[in-house]
Amino acid sequence: MNRTLILLALLASPVFAAAPDGADLYNKYCQSCHGADRLGGMGPALLPESLVRLKRPAAVKAITEGLPATQMPGYAEVMNKDEIAALAAWIYTPPTTPPKWEMADMKASQIIHKEAQNLPAKPVFKADPTNITLVVEHGDHSMTVLDGDVMEPIHRFQTRYALHGGPKFTQDGRFVFWATRDGWITKFDLWNLKVVAEIRAGLNTRNVAVSSDGKQVLVANYLPHNLVRLSTDDLSPQQIIPVLGHNGKTSRVSSVYDARPRQSFVAALKDIPEVWEIPYAGPNAFQPRKVVLKDYLDDFYFDQTYRYLLGASRSSPKGQVVDLDTGTKTAELDLPGMPHVGSGITFDYQGRRVMASPNLQDGEVTVIGLDDFKTIKHIKTLGPGFFLRSHENTPYAWADVFSGPEKDAMHVIDKRTLEIVSTLRPVPGKTSTHVEYDRYGKYALVSIWEHDGALIVYDAQSLKEIKRLPMKRPVGKYNVWNKTRLSEGTSH
Repeated sequence: MNRTLILLALLASPVFAAAPDGADLYNKYCQSCHGADRLGGMGPALLPESLVRLKRPAAVKAITEGLPATQMPGYAEVMNKDEIAALAAWIYTPPTTPPKWEMADMKASQIIHKEAQNLPAKPVFKADPTNITLVVEHGDHSMTVLDGDVMEPIHRFQTRYALHGGPKFTQDGRFVFWATRDGWITKFDLWNLKVVAEIRAGLNTRNVAVSSDGKQVLVANYLPHNLVRLSTDDLSPQQIIPVLGHNGKTSRVSSVYDARPRQSFVAALKDIPEVWEIPYAGPNAFQPRKVVLKDYLDDFYFDQTYRYLLGASRSSPKGQVVDLDTGTKTAELDLPGMPHVGSGITFDYQGRRVMASPNLQDGEVTVIGLDDFKTIKHIKTLGPGFFLRSHENTPYAWADVFSGPEKDAMHVIDKRTLEIVSTLRPVPGKTSTHVEYDRYGKYALVSIWEHDGALIVYDAQSLKEIKRLPMKRPVGKYNVWNKTRLSEGTSH
């Protein structure tokens, strides 16, 4: 065999085969669902900014095996391991041109469902509309409408992919708004059980807030770095607010909430040490007031007056208290680990108003006095927790463990003594999390955070199980009355 034939044979062998091209593989297998620019379509956006919580091994597994209860198939039979690895690496590669999503893009994406317009202002069901609980089921991207009096489903419907952040209600409880990770905002008529309108307000979105006057929705975006104001009527875009700090740096928005007594929205910023207050009434409406701080606030909680903001940074061992009236930091908080203050609750303890927060890193619930912002107690738990919930009509607060070997545990804390009085294990070995109460504090609802999971209803006084409702990974529950009346036992 001459040298030329030998060389050709070597180049044709697997050793010299060209490395798989992730971009070509994406165009062949993915763009029809995820968009030519990876900005999303029927499937979510596949950009580094939207994949921050998906580790690469998990992405490889999803490409290989597919995702249960979604339209995402597995590709093990059409791609080898090297090709799958190349495709996974590609979706984590930043695009050559930074993606944009501007006013024209939003307007083009808007969907108004004509059949849901001008419907009667009267519920089509017999249940008490103020005691409805919405259950978000991530397992198959659905939502269940639950009658809070009898704890039975009224309706179940599909949502868009990767619903994120708690649904927000208008004050009368009729309309509810939610966001997906890839920026789709939905308006739903809860009384008529119809989707009213949809719009894509960003490419990677954190959450939404609804003004107390029922006129404005504000969207917090990671990508682009902005806040977007929508009309509650039909979600038509009204304004893009670029998030540019006093130092000229842009930032992702971690979260935005309605500060009802202040007639304003308050936003936490991920990349600059500032908190923004955006009034929606008065002469300075929708002109951000920038409160400059020395440390970042990834997460925060309002006291019941909404004057003080209690916040924490993922990188700092100390939290901080910000006086929104003066725009200054007034105190530090003893919050070790990784507190989840956004899931905090307030209650009265020995004649004092206190706040309690779970911790995403350490096994404890921290109780802080709201009169002096000093720590009253570190309640030791069996592991890190994600959610803490209570109700003004119950003496108990429920704290999950959520991760680690004790993830099936649910602690019940007596608010009168700050002691754990019971540790329930609803389904041994399965993650139990996120308690929500009915309007009256009679029932406590626990999620079994598994694909073939359940909603477990407990008597909130006796702690006895009442019933189990099978559900697909029920990640969150939101009661109309508790959310619209700002119950002290739930996040706002």
